[in-house]
Amino acid sequence: MAKTAIIEAHGGPEQFRIVDREVGEPGPGEIRIRHEACGLNYIDVYQRTGLYKMDLPHALGMEAAGVVEAVGEGVTHLKPGDRAAYAANPPGSYCAARVMPAAQVCPLPDGISTDEGAAMMLQGMTVQYLFRRTTPIAKGDTVLFHAAAGGVGLIACQWAASEGITLIGTAGTDDKCQLALEHGATHCINYRTENFVERVKEITGGTGVDVVMDAVGADTFDGSLDSLRPLGFMISFGNASGPVPPFQLTTLAAKGSLKITRPTLFTHLAKHETCQQMARELFEKVESGAVKIRIDQRFPLEDVAEAHRALEARKTTGSTILVP
Repeated sequence: MAKTAIIEAHGGPEQFRIVDREVGEPGPGEIRIRHEACGLNYIDVYQRTGLYKMDLPHALGMEAAGVVEAVGEGVTHLKPGDRAAYAANPPGSYCAARVMPAAQVCPLPDGISTDEGAAMMLQGMTVQYLFRRTTPIAKGDTVLFHAAAGGVGLIACQWAASEGITLIGTAGTDDKCQLALEHGATHCINYRTENFVERVKEITGGTGVDVVMDAVGADTFDGSLDSLRPLGFMISFGNASGPVPPFQLTTLAAKGSLKITRPTLFTHLAKHETCQQMARELFEKVESGAVKIRIDQRFPLEDVAEAHRALEARKTTGSTILVP
């Protein structure tokens, strides 16, 4: 039996229930993993509220780290006793142990703790695909990154700094702006006290940025487009403030022949070898010291509802883990 956080209906954090579930044995292509820490991410909120639909009842959670207990037929990259971490479908990481597909579970290097593994996989591989797999970004380019003091944001600040990329962050308080700057952001704009579009134009000498990375959504979308240089690239990879309303494609032409994409991490992770390579690149950044994983909140799994409330209220910084 394994302690598991499930929801039986979409809604607020009060929907969570802690139950004991049978774990079972792994079948072909599967592993059984016992979790030491589970990650908390905004996609979990989207699934809980029903913005992203799923069959219910269901356990939530997309990432965790721990120790492999058993492997099924055909699994060759992991063995019992290995430390491992993942960000992967299907949801269900909010638990003490589970059986799951092995393809997107990654061996965890000795130099990275399981707490760090649980806190970094989804956020860190998101940063990897944003900077390496979405559009060419080179040393000297300028990126606008919203929510720069969050878990993804602090990794992005460090990643950009390590590659000579100018990162202009936004955050909602002066303290959060300072945190982003301490982690490598070149500039950070308090969007509650400054117009971020005007400040971006000021910082870039009126040109605009090469790329915008926006996981906020509805509240920042129009301003993000207005912050781009002609032929700039907009990456809308989340909607923490709500989904982006429909817009006319001709808007992109009028604002300077802009380009836009709405990627998801799990498209990039779908192939086993691609997933493993992305993880290796992330692990190299962390083991080299270029990226440090900051865990600012820890909650017992039983307090998952409280963790969700803190995340939605934007009271968190860095990464948050749940401890089974």
